[in-house]
Amino acid sequence: MSKKLTKFQIILDRGALLYLPGQVLSGRVLLETQADTAVLGLHFHVLGECTVHVPKGRRDKSYDKENYIDFRMKLLDDFDNKPILLSPGIHCFPFKLGLPVSLPSTFLGRHGWVQYYCKTSLQETSGITHKNQQVFIVLNPIDLNLEVPIMSSPLEANVDHRVGVGYIGGTVRCNVGLDKRAYVPGESILLTGEVQNRTNVTVKLLKYALIETVKYFVHGKLVHQERRELDAVVRDKIKSGGRDVLQNGHLTVPPLPPTNLLGCHLIKVQYGVCVLIEPNLMERQEAIRIPITLGTYPFRRDDENLQEWVDNYVQYPAALPVSRGTPFEVLH
Repeated sequence: MSKKLTKFQIILDRGALLYLPGQVLSGRVLLETQADTAVLGLHFHVLGECTVHVPKGRRDKSYDKENYIDFRMKLLDDFDNKPILLSPGIHCFPFKLGLPVSLPSTFLGRHGWVQYYCKTSLQETSGITHKNQQVFIVLNPIDLNLEVPIMSSPLEANVDHRVGVGYIGGTVRCNVGLDKRAYVPGESILLTGEVQNRTNVTVKLLKYALIETVKYFVHGKLVHQERRELDAVVRDKIKSGGRDVLQNGHLTVPPLPPTNLLGCHLIKVQYGVCVLIEPNLMERQEAIRIPITLGTYPFRRDDENLQEWVDNYVQYPAALPVSRGTPFEVLH
């Protein structure tokens, strides 16, 4: 930044920096100069995009990109290519833009991301160009009350898993129940479960986990998939012939974007409850996966009118996570 220009920043009117599709993005670009400053123009750019970048080796990579917003305007124009003289002091240039209604939610993954930001540039006649940018967050909401009614109903799954062969073989029978099939961040998933060990070996690991699955696509093809554990309930070992009964278990849903990143074609995000079973053999873990939907607005109770629901509803998070944990399982 030159000695003449002491301040150059983008200030959004919404302090939380969180927007829903269709809302108005407004703010101002603020300049402060200490002396007369000749400039050639002030340019403003709003950009929203998804990028997928999956390494395939030392040199190869899978890459794809799609744009959701690409809006450019001049906040200060150099008519007839004549310099514009900014006097000493503070200069404020407002902007306003209606966001498209189909924007996918902000998402940051290990191999892809959906991001939104404002950029601005100011060019002095001396050839110096000043640049700045401000990130903002988009949340495309899912109202669970508009989903199919069965989403609010309990769910029960029963699975028999064959373990080993011959004398040491047998079956692990698993029964798991959820209080419903769709949730919002901040809620608890209520669990019941019963696992019967009908083998001749010990089940050394039994875990109920909330799992996020992220799929990356390049030119319409799935190129990478990863899973991340968000919360878990770990149970004791189950000896041969024994069983484990879980009552009133719960998994907490953290602040996360809704299922599937609506409007994005390169990244798909799905959630599920998994029962992870690992017998005391040379076998890998077995996972029983139950898909769930993660929304933004929760189910409304039958005895709760619309205004009560609005007043009592815990609002969507002020910000979505800006970093990702390491996946516990990566599938190519």
